[in-house]
Amino acid sequence: MSPALTGEIVERVRTLVEAIPPGQVATYGSIAQAAGLRSARTVGFILRTDGSDVPWHRVVRADGVLPAHLATKQTALLTAEGVIVRDGRVDMQAHRFRG
Repeated sequence: MSPALTGEIVERVRTLVEAIPPGQVATYGSIAQAAGLRSARTVGFILRTDGSDVPWHRVVRADGVLPAHLATKQTALLTAEGVIVRDGRVDMQAHRFRG
């Protein structure tokens, strides 16, 4: 963990991700903005290193495209919650969390 990435920031990101309701998704950028972070990539880093016990699958790229290395698992988790995923892309109009 870098010196600028404090436990408080990690917990803030985790709390924001936990607040995304089933059947909806948020973007890395929206989580970063809500957490006061400059980079959406930081959210990805936090979820990759400390997010296995939060609904990480509800966080997607702004264009809704799921990453190839997670697409199968993420698609299964999202569709089980009623999220529409077509050709590896989430229907952001229908499922974007605006809370």
